Amino acid sequence: MRYFRPKSLTWWAGVGLIASGVLLALFPGQDQLGVLGALLGLLTGGGEGASPAFLIFSGLGLIGIRDKMERDTKATPESDPWDVE
Repeated sequence: MRYFRPKSLTWWAGVGLIASGVLLALFPGQDQLGVLGALLGLLTGGGEGASPAFLIFSGLGLIGIRDKMERDTKATPESDPWDVE
């Protein structure tokens, strides 16, 4: 399970985006959620903010980028990406 990394801040940011996108998709009228809906509206920019699809795909992208960066750093620890010859 290489994508499940609960100790990673990037992983939690991605999960938070996915969760807010799913909540926004399931409850488009944030009045149904009460205080949680007000917080969700604040985080997503209200009615004119981010779409549920954007939030979900951004969260998946964060999780995927974290994994890609981790694999790249483990593959060649001695190489310097800034070293241009």
